[in-house]
Amino acid sequence: MGVMRERPAEASDQEMRLFQQLFYQHVGIHLAESKKPLLCGRLGNRLAELGITRYRDYHDLIAAPDGVEERQRAIDLITTNETYFFREPHHFEFMQKEVVPNVPPHGFDVWSAACSTGEEPYTIAMLLQELRPGAPWRVVASDVSSRVLRYARRGLYPMSRGQKIPHTYLKRYCLKGIGEYQGHFLVERALRERVEFKQTNLTEVPRHNARFDVIFLRNVLIYFDRPTKQKVLANVTSQLRPGGWLFVGHSESMNGLLEGFESWAPSIHRKPLP
Repeated sequence: MGVMRERPAEASDQEMRLFQQLFYQHVGIHLAESKKPLLCGRLGNRLAELGITRYRDYHDLIAAPDGVEERQRAIDLITTNETYFFREPHHFEFMQKEVVPNVPPHGFDVWSAACSTGEEPYTIAMLLQELRPGAPWRVVASDVSSRVLRYARRGLYPMSRGQKIPHTYLKRYCLKGIGEYQGHFLVERALRERVEFKQTNLTEVPRHNARFDVIFLRNVLIYFDRPTKQKVLANVTSQLRPGGWLFVGHSESMNGLLEGFESWAPSIHRKPLP
């Protein structure tokens, strides 16, 4: 029987700076000094599992050339955020009333660029299946965390995450869990198969096979400093078709960051036509 190791003490300011530099270098995330409790809370158990007593030693492990796998695990722990279906509902109302009705009957491509555990892309898929049942559409979903992508592909969620799903959608697209899955629901297979998940670092230019009509980039820019925000927005909007729509989080200001875009609301922007 293994000995339960204690979590290490809080990281020092110097150790915090090492992690700030590492996460900024690899995924562009700016961890403010105020995030030290979050860093220790997210990484402390992992250090205890490995029997590492100092944050500096864990930093050295994940910064080493052969530390790629453990570094990805640390990135997963730091970047994962809880979300839910139909978050910020006025975006989906806008999609329903303004965007989808004005799209030609050919393909319609949407990118959920920071999809976390998958609630956002499955919400989009439900909406498109309702609004374009006989017309082609595609949802691509990406995140920097490999762990949340595995969770998202499974499509199994606690009922609390689906409280805002319209009742008709819940009946049509979700299966209620029984037995060991009591208190959960599963997104139906046909809908899961319409969402393509891929790991993507937004600080790098994405490699997609198509331009997108709509891109959701919500609640992720808050983690970047201004130069990185500009870089991420340039990378993401390069994948948007002229006349395409960009949705960002309500708390994320685009002031001076989206030159040439038309703002339809504080969190809804449109790429101009040529």
